[in-house]
Amino acid sequence: MPAQWSSPVRYVECDQQGVVFNAHYLTWADEAATAWWASVGLPWDELVARGGEPVVKASTLEWSSPARWGDTVTVDADAERVGRTSLTVGCTVRVDGRVCCVVRTTYVWLTDGGPAPWPDDVRSRVTAG
Repeated sequence: MPAQWSSPVRYVECDQQGVVFNAHYLTWADEAATAWWASVGLPWDELVARGGEPVVKASTLEWSSPARWGDTVTVDADAERVGRTSLTVGCTVRVDGRVCCVVRTTYVWLTDGGPAPWPDDVRSRVTAG
């Protein structure tokens, strides 16, 4: 089940040429992923109250075109792959329908003993869509 997050590009997010600095795409993907977790019925505070927590193992970014100061970015987020102990959320950053960047973030379910299988109810919610 996809979720969406949107924001105007702020001046502070840009370099001297008015182009968004690359690290902000990760922030936007994190905002969209948080919205995605909530959209599948797992708001972050409830998710981490289950005896473990999803932690970021890796993020990759693939740029297509720049977002600039004055644009409004829209980020679509959805699960791309659900494994036994990890899942990958893909976030597509767009301006007026034009793809600027795709961010893929892999989360691992972590308990005190290390990576663990996703709880059954969490797995069923993230795979329902």
